Amino acid sequence: MPPAALPPRSLLLALLITFLWGVNFVVIKWSVAGASPLLVAALRFAVAAFPAVLFVPRPRVSAPILWGYGLAVGVVQFGLLYLAVQLGMSAGVASLLMQTQAFFTALLAARFLGERVTPPQMLGMTLAFGGMALIGLTAGGDVTLAGLPLTLVAALGWAVSNLLVRASGGANVFGLVIWSSLIAPLPLTLLAGLTSGWEAVADTLTTSGPAFWAAVLFMGLGNTVLGFGVWSGLIQQHGAARVAPLSLLVPVFGMLASAAFYHESFPPLKLLGAGLVLGGLVLHVRGSRLRPVRSSAD
Repeated sequence: MPPAALPPRSLLLALLITFLWGVNFVVIKWSVAGASPLLVAALRFAVAAFPAVLFVPRPRVSAPILWGYGLAVGVVQFGLLYLAVQLGMSAGVASLLMQTQAFFTALLAARFLGERVTPPQMLGMTLAFGGMALIGLTAGGDVTLAGLPLTLVAALGWAVSNLLVRASGGANVFGLVIWSSLIAPLPLTLLAGLTSGWEAVADTLTTSGPAFWAAVLFMGLGNTVLGFGVWSGLIQQHGAARVAPLSLLVPVFGMLASAAFYHESFPPLKLLGAGLVLGGLVLHVRGSRLRPVRSSAD
């Protein structure tokens, strides 16, 4: 039996969060245009951590899980995503390819947790990776050969963080997001200084205008604190089966926002690739409901 529909208020909240997460890719592209992408990512997590850590209880997880989650999300997922966007990946395609974390999560869970990947999920993965190959053929312009693999590795970092959440034993995910945000700023800032130069870092911190800092606040407070706070609450109230599939709307909003703000074009080959990736994601999500999610570690 399919999950019951969400109440109107909860559905509107979920749609608002997916909209914010989709538009966020446009904000990322704008914010890294004149600044080190790694520094921008560091500022995002610094804003997400303070002052929220003063009010959100520390999650009951081990130090390796907390640090692993912070590095996987902060340095690998967002650090590489911001770098990929600066290297030419369009906001729309980046928002779509980041959703391949669902496939990486399933494959990692099969390898390390003994979970079974169903035939519909395998078909979904095949369709999606075929779509990514088509997108890769459009490289140049708003899809770059350097940005494409970086985006996929960023999605892999997201998948690793999903497994760490699974290993946390039911810890409060919102608390994990907030407290792990303390970990990312230092290594990201160090990497920014080493790659872009400390003068560029200092220049960004001292001369950036209100629009730049508004973008940082939007990414840190709007997307991380508000976004994950509301999303976690919806999942806690209604269950993941009713809420999580709505995240498939993130790349839809991301591509629409990119087309509106950056006039991103979708020629036939690129549009076909995006359709295959999105279709594969839908098939993967539906296929995951055809068997209980169990593992040898349960």
